[in-house]
Amino acid sequence: MIEIHSIETANARLRIRRAENSLKRANDLLDEEAGVALNLALCGRIRAAQRRLIEARARLTTIDPTGTN
Repeated sequence: MIEIHSIETANARLRIRRAENSLKRANDLLDEEAGVALNLALCGRIRAAQRRLIEARARLTTIDPTGTN
């Protein structure tokens, strides 16, 4: 049972890291000079990445409430 808990915790932390990286990449692209259509698409991508990050953090909190960073 502890192994499953460790695996789930590791997966949740990996999801958080991926969501943070995705959000950072999208924000970096938004900072570059691009067209309006691209900026609108990036805003949608940023909102989706923010949502994934919130969900991943919530999942980690439910799995391991004491181990959140």
